[in-house]
Amino acid sequence: MKILQINASARSAGANSTRLADTVTARLLAQNPNAVVELRDLASDPHPVLDEPALGALFTPADQRTAEQAARVALDDALIAQVQSVDAIVLGVPMYNFGVPVQLKTWIDAIARAGVTFRYTEKGPEGLLKGKKVYVALARGGLYRDTPADSQVPYLKSVLGFLGMTDVEFIYAEGLAMGADSANKAFAEAEAQIAELIA
Repeated sequence: MKILQINASARSAGANSTRLADTVTARLLAQNPNAVVELRDLASDPHPVLDEPALGALFTPADQRTAEQAARVALDDALIAQVQSVDAIVLGVPMYNFGVPVQLKTWIDAIARAGVTFRYTEKGPEGLLKGKKVYVALARGGLYRDTPADSQVPYLKSVLGFLGMTDVEFIYAEGLAMGADSANKAFAEAEAQIAELIA
């Protein structure tokens, strides 16, 4: 088994979402002692955003790219190859201003490529990253689960599903900014949820 953990917090250390993701990965390792874990920290190793030069590189035929364009596309290729190679993905996702961090959006923009991780058919789009288990560890300061203010879960369900990853579990730690008791309760409930999911 191969596990990819993506830490999407803007903080490399001390992030609540990373704490949750670490707990998920540790539980997976306890159940699968021979598993291999790859860690990608998007704060310490940020991926370049999808800008005009990147788009130009992606839409230039491979044999016509400049060295700079080829190098830019190769960065995305590496992320795609990493995702393709794993069996399980653990995403540590904080909530920033009601959405996902820009670091995570940049990673998604890099791995979503027509003809590689999804394709369009006569019946509509088809995701090509199939057969993967995804755990999304969500850390929020307030209480947003199942409310209109939670744009993260619908977005992640949609984009992951579009890419073929439909077996997704969401783990919640909410109310983390609402006092020590609330935070302790949130982590305890999240850890119990993780133990139940990965039994």
